[in-house]
Amino acid sequence: MSALPLRIATRKSALALWQAEHVAARLRQAHPGQPVELLPMSTRGDDIQDRPLAAIGGKGLFLKELEIAMLEDRADIAVHSLKDVPADLEPGFALVATLARADAADAFVSTAYPDLAALPAGARVGTSSLRRQAQLRALRPDLRLLDLRGNLGTRLAKLDAGHYDAILLAAAGLERLGMAARIRSLLPAPGWLPAPGQAAITVEARAGDARIAALLAPLHDAETALCVSAERAFNAALGGSCTLPVAAYALLGERELHLHGLVGDAASGRLLRAAQSGTTDAPEALGEALATQLLHAGAGALLAR
Repeated sequence: MSALPLRIATRKSALALWQAEHVAARLRQAHPGQPVELLPMSTRGDDIQDRPLAAIGGKGLFLKELEIAMLEDRADIAVHSLKDVPADLEPGFALVATLARADAADAFVSTAYPDLAALPAGARVGTSSLRRQAQLRALRPDLRLLDLRGNLGTRLAKLDAGHYDAILLAAAGLERLGMAARIRSLLPAPGWLPAPGQAAITVEARAGDARIAALLAPLHDAETALCVSAERAFNAALGGSCTLPVAAYALLGERELHLHGLVGDAASGRLLRAAQSGTTDAPEALGEALATQLLHAGAGALLAR
């Protein structure tokens, strides 16, 4: 009797499909003979392209249809970019595996300029991320920041058509789609902080499904999971939204976990930064402690805007 196929719900964008195919390939490698199928779907976050995500409900809009497919038993798992996953999942779901993380840095992409410092005063930079906008305003208050939505191909096409002088994207997405040559320079941590969970691929499933959890276990990367647990706990303690101007990056040392965090104001460019280290057995506590430190420093007022 052949094994039941493992059905993966995924968005239809090129990057989402790459990530789902990557998970499928890893599953086939770990479990020879296990059939794996993709179920590409459109989500509300993909369909609404004329408004910033913060104005229509946040990145959780990328998950809803995939979760419904799992509830209706049309899919067994869903593959996500972890940075798009809200801090609190809908009841009945769990993140059952997080793969080894790629480069978490943001990338500076331009057809004419090598890096952020080279942009002339008044240059047009495309990004709809409040996190990126806050850090841009802090570094270069002279720039014009313009909204930018769409998949990677759409964003690059808008840049190439002259709508922007530069755009900011996640380096990992460009690298995964074979577009690393478009990266003019990187914006690495801790000087510039990424979104919590950036560059990590995660797999969501129905909570308590032991068969699915066992199949996904070989894909799980413990070091990445430690780091992103701290980052996501930091974000959750500050409100948990993927659309807040919140950034975090954790790095595993020999015996400690080091976490950098930031809360910003996209309008003024005011940034509040802090860093803490803690034991590797309590990543969530480290994230919560760093959030508390920033809240005591005035982060609540920035987030309230």
